[in-house]
Amino acid sequence: MRRKYSTALGEEFPETIKITIGENEVVYRKHMSLRYGENPHQPAAFYSPTVGPLTVGDIKLLKTGKGGLSMTNVEDANNSMRIVSYFDRPAVAVMKHVNPSGAAAQNADEPLVKVYRRARDCDALAAFGSVVGFNCEVDPVTAEELMNSYVEGVVAPSYAEGCMDFFKQKKNIRIMTVDGLDAVSKYIGEPMWPLDISVQADGSLVLQAPMLTKLRGTEDLRVVTERQPTGQELKDLLFSWYVCMNVRSNGVVLSKGNATIGVGTGQQDRVTAVRLALEKAVGRGHGDEVAGSVIASDGFFPFRDSIDLIAEYGVTAVVQPGGSIRDKEVIAACNEHGIAMVFTDERCFRHF
Repeated sequence: MRRKYSTALGEEFPETIKITIGENEVVYRKHMSLRYGENPHQPAAFYSPTVGPLTVGDIKLLKTGKGGLSMTNVEDANNSMRIVSYFDRPAVAVMKHVNPSGAAAQNADEPLVKVYRRARDCDALAAFGSVVGFNCEVDPVTAEELMNSYVEGVVAPSYAEGCMDFFKQKKNIRIMTVDGLDAVSKYIGEPMWPLDISVQADGSLVLQAPMLTKLRGTEDLRVVTERQPTGQELKDLLFSWYVCMNVRSNGVVLSKGNATIGVGTGQQDRVTAVRLALEKAVGRGHGDEVAGSVIASDGFFPFRDSIDLIAEYGVTAVVQPGGSIRDKEVIAACNEHGIAMVFTDERCFRHF
């Protein structure tokens, strides 16, 4: 059974796919056959459009590992690039099953290896077997650190001389490059491309515009509480929002100092997502960092229970969409606990 996970599965999918949306026909060419799809018994191939700027669609494999990329490897690489593309400074996203187990952005002139460690050590247990994405060139010191734990893949714009010497030490790691992160649409007002297509069980399609955010900076966060966030809290709130945009809903991201310390994903109720992020932070060794941290929620808080819970842990600021019929109760709870809250006035659900 173990061999199935590293053995490429043959596929016979066509060399091109054509999709017509209105009067526009987009041709997709097969970029590569994949090791397999979501599971080892599912053949899969990866296609890229022949028009428009490409990032992951032009992914290059510098080192294939055993059998090349699976569908999950591609999706992890893609979602890591979504996250790190929001940051001007060096940033790292450690991905596991399309969700970030941790993410971090550079503080001051912090070396890249420390940024990576902060992202990895948000949840070092979940980072086992991860795909790690960078928005900058990887240096040899960071490459060596990557080899100190089991990493399934690394994706970055480039690698400095000497990195491959470390990557060659493990035969099963996959090393990828992508270009064009600056061309990715991220903010409202930028091109509404590509459109998102969701395929249903019978082949039916849901077509939607891509999820873009109006938040370009901390000045776009709307304070709704008596206490104003500090400058650092505002930075951490925006950082948390960008990461939370790429967490499976219901999603909650707990951060401090430009790094996640707890991520709660894929829950059916919000307070459980909050509890999961807090408990994971404490359980993974970040108990002394939770006090003074901030939290992002991809949807509004329907009740004050989440606020009462984060107050118990000493979280001091919150970013959320707003829009609940109980917003006043939630804001009042923040005021009672001395917690600053900002609204984005936009929701960022991702159901993948």
